[in-house]
Amino acid sequence: MRSTRRFIVLNGALALACALPAAAQSASVMADLSSDVAETEKKFIALAKEIPAEKYDWRPGPGVRSIGEVLRHVASDNYLIPAALGHAADPSTGIKGDDYKTAGAFEKRQATKDQTVADLEKSFANLKQSMQATTPAKLGDTVKLFGQPFTTQKAWVLGTTHLHEHLGQLIAYARTNGVKPPWSQ
Repeated sequence: MRSTRRFIVLNGALALACALPAAAQSASVMADLSSDVAETEKKFIALAKEIPAEKYDWRPGPGVRSIGEVLRHVASDNYLIPAALGHAADPSTGIKGDDYKTAGAFEKRQATKDQTVADLEKSFANLKQSMQATTPAKLGDTVKLFGQPFTTQKAWVLGTTHLHEHLGQLIAYARTNGVKPPWSQ
């Protein structure tokens, strides 16, 4: 009887020891992604402010997003991805997580440089708040994003890598137009 109790206690302790690192690891993934988003946000905002308003309509070729459209696309997806994960977008955006067309409509809104920068700042606040509201227990949940199944964690990774894709695009657009990113001066 005594060895059975010891076995149960040891197994329980072992299970707890294995579970704690997994929970800490999940929390660390979200902390790392959130930190990365905060750093990426600083670069987006700085570059969006540095690019002259008259360059916001510049595009590298027909059918390719302009500078302003890239910024609005990033802002729209900073609402769309969290909305798809259950974090409702600001109603003024019109973006619904289960309807990609609503993000496209937001993206195509006519806006000045100042309005675009303000929308971008608001969208990053939304993104960061939604990420912070994601508990480690939710990271393994399955969600639908762009019609495909993802875990919540994979969706957040996608959202973060999406930012880097478009930051690189915006840096290339800026440099092509003679604008040096402020952080590399």
